[in-house]
Amino acid sequence: MALPAGEQVAPRECDRNGTAMAAVGGGVSIRKVSKVYDPEGARVVALYECSVEIAPGEFVALVGPSGCGKSTLLNILAGFDTLTSGEIYLNGKLLASVNRPLQPGPDRVVVFQHGALFPWKTVLENVMYGPLRQKAMTAEEAEKKAIDLLQRCGGLDRVATSYPTELSSGMQRRVEIIRALMNEPQVLLLDEPFRAMDTVSKTTMHQHLLEMYRMSRRTIVFITHDLEEAIYLADTAIVMTTRPGTVKKTLAVNLPRPRIPEMMSSREYLDLKRQAAEGVHEEARKAFERGEREQA
Repeated sequence: MALPAGEQVAPRECDRNGTAMAAVGGGVSIRKVSKVYDPEGARVVALYECSVEIAPGEFVALVGPSGCGKSTLLNILAGFDTLTSGEIYLNGKLLASVNRPLQPGPDRVVVFQHGALFPWKTVLENVMYGPLRQKAMTAEEAEKKAIDLLQRCGGLDRVATSYPTELSSGMQRRVEIIRALMNEPQVLLLDEPFRAMDTVSKTTMHQHLLEMYRMSRRTIVFITHDLEEAIYLADTAIVMTTRPGTVKKTLAVNLPRPRIPEMMSSREYLDLKRQAAEGVHEEARKAFERGEREQA
């Protein structure tokens, strides 16, 4: 499980034949990472000495009150933002430090809350885009792999020639995740991908994501405000403090995989949800009280 410090063991899962599945890499070590915006002026401390260890193939959910630094941390991991202090390692190799700005790369792929499919390209063309742009595959290789992924992920090969606007929001989001997996990233970064969905659509998407995770065994860092979602999907749920953000509480989600909706009524699930809610509500109250004092 992900913890602020210490060695970790990658979570194990069995396929439908009962065979243990191994992770494919993607161990992340976040060591005392801080982020200060406008250091010479307003000096907003978004993150302060945040440390997390993520095992290869682990599914980690970050939760916390608004403004706690979840998205800042994800953007730093993606290479879209810099860190003020600390270090980030991927598979034991230094990825970023103060003197080594992190750059976006195919080893880390982000799926945002708002869709990013090219509306002028078909589903198949969207999924093939990454490997072709990077010249990592021939067109024939990319098409074969794309069709295979689309077929394995809920039979989406049947809409391969459709355009994004012809699909439901849930199908669009599944295509975005498949497009990310086409690049075979070490780490998949998901920034509240299901936030705008209704309950039924979100429940369906949870099962699709769990199947994609079972199939790919990629490390996943998942940001959400939905505590039920965090506990149901993840191996580890990390509750972050209000600004400046750091780790407040780490919850090991020991529910067996594959996950099924009936688990959400189990004693173990409800206890984990209660612990997460207590941590988030305590930090939200601190943020509210501090805001009142700052405005007074």
